Formats: sequence, structure tokens, C-alpha cells
Amino acid sequence: MASQLERHFSKQQQDESTLAELGYKQELNRDWSLLHNFGISFSIIVRHFHLRELQAPQACMVNSGLNAFILHGPEGKSRLATRSSLAQFSVVTGITTLFSYGLNTGGPGVMSVGWIVVSFFTMFVALGMAEIVSAIPTSGGPYFWAARLAPLNHAPFASWITGWFNLLGQVAVTTGISFGLAGLISTTATLNTSYVPTAGKTIGIYAAILISHGVINSFGVHILRFLNDSSIIFHSLGVGSLAIAVLAKAPTHQSAKFVFATFYDGTGDPGWSVRASPAYVAACDPPNIRNLVGFDASAHLSEETRNAAWSAPMGVITSVGCSSVFGFFLLLALLFSIQDFDNTVGTTIGQPVTQILVDVFGINGAIVLMTLIMICVWHCGLFSMTSNSRMMFAFSRDGALPSFFHKVDVRFKSPIRTVWLAATLSFLLALPSLGSTVAFGAATSIATIGLYLSYGIPILLGILYPSQFTKGPFNLKLFSRPVGLVAVLWIGFITIIFCLPTVNPVTSQTVNYTPVAVGIILIGAVGSWLLSARKWFSGPIRQVVEGEATRVEILGQEKL
Repeated sequence: MASQLERHFSKQQQDESTLAELGYKQELNRDWSLLHNFGISFSIIVRHFHLRELQAPQACMVNSGLNAFILHGPEGKSRLATRSSLAQFSVVTGITTLFSYGLNTGGPGVMSVGWIVVSFFTMFVALGMAEIVSAIPTSGGPYFWAARLAPLNHAPFASWITGWFNLLGQVAVTTGISFGLAGLISTTATLNTSYVPTAGKTIGIYAAILISHGVINSFGVHILRFLNDSSIIFHSLGVGSLAIAVLAKAPTHQSAKFVFATFYDGTGDPGWSVRASPAYVAACDPPNIRNLVGFDASAHLSEETRNAAWSAPMGVITSVGCSSVFGFFLLLALLFSIQDFDNTVGTTIGQPVTQILVDVFGINGAIVLMTLIMICVWHCGLFSMTSNSRMMFAFSRDGALPSFFHKVDVRFKSPIRTVWLAATLSFLLALPSLGSTVAFGAATSIATIGLYLSYGIPILLGILYPSQFTKGPFNLKLFSRPVGLVAVLWIGFITIIFCLPTVNPVTSQTVNYTPVAVGIILIGAVGSWLLSARKWFSGPIRQVVEGEATRVEILGQEKL
């Protein structure tokens, strides 16, 4: 028993000493294990939509559901327009919400093969990030890494740009997750009932979800570990059970040729396979490009994780690996279980996965499984806010946000002010959905690209300035720069992919607003830097002077 306590205090002291060397005091409660750190990223890993239009026979209404609005079209016709960049979900819910987009943009073949390709290259990004977080385990994550890896005279600017892309990307992610959950609740409520969802009702549900997440993050820090465990169970056993049940119950199964070699272009009339080429459609957005993101959460929770220099990088890598495997299993189960492809693509329910579940289990069975999916996405939103609040806490600690937000509650050991800042910004970002799907899509389109750019900047800096990079326990050694180079090239490639139009014809309602959103943030960040921030923002601020790190180590040894 004494030996266990000694090891515990030794690791605690080592973590605090490492943090002190990076310039910070231990303010947050360091009570998370490797499993909990993994669970955070595993729960959050996300995806989102692009705007597209599909003909729909339903009467005109607003269906604030899984991924669709049914709106007035030309000459009184109704159309089904999926929300641009609306929902970012964990793997199980991400597949659910993007299934329609995948079926219409390449079909089963692109979805299945694309999943493998994207998972492979995303692992390079995860490895590059893992090596950095092992060396620099702080809640700031990418913006702090950028400051440490850039030359001294450029460190503040690199930190400023990276930080704002990461912060706003995280806000958009939190918005998409919880607003998507509100849509799931609204749509599921219409099955076997007379409930009619509206934009106003969905916003009300969304507000209640944000409040539940904010309360737990503020006053229930200790139960976050319990909810983290339950999240891992739901996202692993839940996904496995769902996939097995669908395969076992399906009356008929599609062939392997259908799943891996069927190409379908539903991007317009004519589609982009005609206007450009089938390769363009296939490259346009393999669904899980937007699914495997959010794994920087393991970094943002590193100041609350024991043995962070090893646990945090392992959390990054294992979350991507497990999400890739579980997601692929669920994707194949759904594709093999499609009963009627044309009916699934053109479903009147508004969501192909729901149609598959109804075809296989009936309406009551579909409701049960949709409830499982909603439980998963609630956990996803909860921990997205956790990650978001920690990043904001660190950003305010370093002066980029007002010092009012640099406050840890003494009793609950939680950054309560940044928790509610994250909740408030996420709520405000969803308000445009009341009046315009285009405005809402433009506002949230920064989610994935903002996060990936914030991942890519420090990885690139580590390649360009290796002398600035002192490796931690997780060290790729000779593979460090090749892995980083592949990661940066992949991020550059998908950044271009994110900006491509995916619906023909391109109109004000179907245009991809991602370049506009990225441009606004870039101009805002650079403009604010040139006009003001360069005069007062010097990058991460040291709370602990150089000599204090040694003192922390001595005090830790005295505890033993």
C-alpha cells in the first residue's frame, strides 16, 4: 500500500514539475487516467455535413431533424436541404447523420473504401500531434505548441493564429454536436406521434442540452470520470451491438460488390461526375474526412491527466485507431443491410439510417436504437464542452482572452466561467438557424477545417524548426519528420477538399461557404494582430519562474 502511494505521489510530482517547467502552476484537479483521457477524445471525434439539395415529396415544413430541412423550393416545390456543416458527432452518430451525404456523393463504394484511406492518413496527423503533446502536455494544446516550436520572434503570432482557429473550431464543433442532438430528438419524436418539429422547438431543446452539459461540467467534475466510463461503453459496446443487431436481423444482405464497388452520383442533374469526373465526386468528401477530428481533446485535458506526457499521446492515438475500427464495422453493417437502395436514398423519413433501421426492426425497434444513438451523442456534446472550456481557460491564462475567464473554482476545481462561455458562444452560433440555413451553415463551416489547421501549424513548425522541438517520452525518432510531412500534406489536401462545391448547380443556397468562413477568421485574426494584439500578446505567460520548477520538484519529494 505504501509503495502504491509512493508511486502515485511520484507521478503526481513529476507531472507538476513538468508543468512548472512549461511555466504553469497546477490549478486543475489532476485526477484522470489514461483510460479517461482516451475516452474524452474517443467520445468527441466528430464529423459534419456540406450543403446539398434533394427533391422531397413532403409538404413544406421545417424538419429540424437528423440532418435535414424541408423548405420551399422553386415554383412551390419542396426540397430537402441538408444543413451545411451542421452536426459534428462521435463515430456512431456521425455515420448516422452523414450517411445520406455519403450515399449521394459517391455511394457505397466511395464510403467504404474512402473510410480506409482517410483513417490511414488521419493516423499520421494523430502520430504527429501525439509526439508534440508528449513533449508539451498543457491544456492550451495547439496554440501553446505553436509558440514553443516557432522561432522566438514569431512565436506570439503563431500562437495567436493557431489559438483562434482552434478556439472557434471547437465552438463550432460543440454547436454542431448539441444542435444535432436536438435535431435527433425532434425527428425521433415524430415517429408514431403527432409531434411536429419546428426551428423554435429545436432551439429550445438545444438550450436545455447545453444547460445540462454546462451544469455537469461546472459542478460535477468528479462524476465526469464516471460519465467518461459510460461513454466508452456506449461508444464501443453500443456500436458493436448496433452493428451486430442490424446484420443479424436484416431480412436480406447486399453483396460485397455492392458495398465496395458501387458508385452513385446524386450531386445534381447533371451530377459532378458528368460535369467534372467520377474521381472528383470520390475525392469531394469521403465522409470520414469530417468524422475523425477532435482528438486534440486529449491534449486539452492533459493538465488533469496523470502521467500526462505518456497518457495524453496514447489518448490521441488510441482514440483515432479505435474510432476508425468501430466506425468501419458500423458502416459496413449498415451498407450490407440496405434493403432497397433507391428507397433508402430517397427516403421520406429524411434520414437513410433511420430508414434502414425501420426496414430491419420496424418503427418501435428503430426508436430504441435511435435512443442509443442519442445517448452517445449527449456524451459527445458533454465532453466537447469539457475540452472547449479547458482550451478557453488556457487561452485566458495566457492573455488572449480577458483575465476574468482565468478562474478555477476552489470547491469544484472546474473553470466554471469558461464552461459557460463555451455554452453561451455555442448557443449564439446556432441562432441563425431560426432564420437561414445558409447563414447557419456558413457560421458552423469552420468546425473541421479550423481544427485541422490548428493541428497542422504546430506539426509544420516542428518540421521546419527541429532545434526548437525537445521530444518527450513518446518519440517517433527517425520517423518523426516523415510522419509530420505526410500529416501536413494530408491537411493541406483536405483543406482544399473542404472548399470544393459538392452540389450542381452551384447557387447561393448550395455554395460551399467554408472558404468564406476560413477567410473571415484569418482576416479577423491577422487584422486584430496587426492593429492591437501584437502590442500586448507575447504568447504563453509563465506563472512559474525558472527556479520554481526545481522548488516544485523538491516539495514533491518532501511529500514522499
